[in-house]
Amino acid sequence: MVKKKTSWVEKLHDSKDLPKVEQITEKMSQRWGTGTVVIPAPLEVDALMKRVPEGKLVTVNGLREALAKKHNASIGCPMTTGIFAWVAAHAAEEQRQNGVEDVTPYWRTLKAGGI
Repeated sequence: MVKKKTSWVEKLHDSKDLPKVEQITEKMSQRWGTGTVVIPAPLEVDALMKRVPEGKLVTVNGLREALAKKHNASIGCPMTTGIFAWVAAHAAEEQRQNGVEDVTPYWRTLKAGGI
């Protein structure tokens, strides 16, 4: 039996018990220091990306800062925030190809350094 491929929109809506705030691991503390890290839900990242007004830009690091502040954590998880921004972008394109006009303006979200 062939398994149906999960769509980007389905991935965006699959929160897997997220968000959650955890202690920064010893391995992570070498780079990020001590404290707590928020692992966001994909829809949380998408919602922040939707709030970026026309003519403005945000970086993934800016999203991480906003998530950390929202959850009262030391940092936002760099890996999952980046992955979920990528998922949100693909979901927006998938929606646009299906005729949805009001999609997440993912082109306003950049990686660190403006790339």
